[in-house]
Amino acid sequence: MVNLAQVLGFFILGIVVSVASAGESVVTYVFGDSLTEVGNNNYLQSLAKSNYPFYGIDYEGGKATGRFTNGRTIGDIISAKLGIQSPPPYLSLAPNDDAILKGVNYASGGAGILNDTGLYFIQRMTFDDQIKSFEKTKEAIKSKIGEEAAEKHVNEAVYFIGMGSNDYVNNFLQPFLAAGQQYTHDEFVELLTSTLGEQFTSLHQLGARKMVFHGLAPLGCIPSQRVKSTRGICLKHVNLWVQEFNSKVKQLAATLNKQLPYAQISFADTYPIVLDLIENPTAYVLEGYVCQTQSCARIEESMFFGMHFIQQMQQIKCLQIEFFPPYLIRPLALHQHLLFESFFQ
Repeated sequence: MVNLAQVLGFFILGIVVSVASAGESVVTYVFGDSLTEVGNNNYLQSLAKSNYPFYGIDYEGGKATGRFTNGRTIGDIISAKLGIQSPPPYLSLAPNDDAILKGVNYASGGAGILNDTGLYFIQRMTFDDQIKSFEKTKEAIKSKIGEEAAEKHVNEAVYFIGMGSNDYVNNFLQPFLAAGQQYTHDEFVELLTSTLGEQFTSLHQLGARKMVFHGLAPLGCIPSQRVKSTRGICLKHVNLWVQEFNSKVKQLAATLNKQLPYAQISFADTYPIVLDLIENPTAYVLEGYVCQTQSCARIEESMFFGMHFIQQMQQIKCLQIEFFPPYLIRPLALHQHLLFESFFQ
């Protein structure tokens, strides 16, 4: 059975070893959407926010921070395993803040690979916006430590990237948006991967070398898609589209590693483990994080797994449910504490 710790651990181990050989601590720069955001949208006029209860209830201090989860994001967990502080949100920092030398998180809820993804959230930092922000960060680093040292700094840093869920859930799969009407899926996935290739290249031109891209989970299983089925089951065609996207990004990474000097782009395929968790939840929960916490878990009813998962968790008395406003449902920004924490213990 595929294990998420094995999937990501392989890349993390290689990264840690390569950096440790240089005798320096790891610096990470995070790009993504609500799965990895740590509070950038708090500083935007955005409809995609999570800075209110009960978000953050299991995070340090028990308060909402702008993370779209009750606890830590996968980026927080990876940082802890690397022995470093989780990078702060970019928009919380002054341009010349010394913290930029230890890593920055640019992730923004609602963001996508395409600039028109998530338009109805009003403000969000798209992947292009995040790359431009990193460019500003690099310029600030140059002014602090000089051009040569800055180049070395960004070359040796690690870049975690998680994008694409919103391009489907809040773009292509929405009947009232143009993408789903304008493109076939073959055309859409080509648009996504070609755009992503340009974005990887832009990051490489800015000095990024070690990049880890997190693939998409089975989006056909989220409630907004299941509701389209008369039986409330996962939509097979959507999951096939996601797998096609993941496959093409994996191929893209391999191609760019050959074309771009010193590029080390890795693809982390989380699809199998998430699907297995959906299909066999008790195999994880009984030995995982949920049953080991004093407060148990709190999962939004209308999020990732839906009522089938919740009913199973209630049967083994490991779940408390908090109902969130339906207009603030964040696709895939489910109870990440449950999903990831259990695999990293």
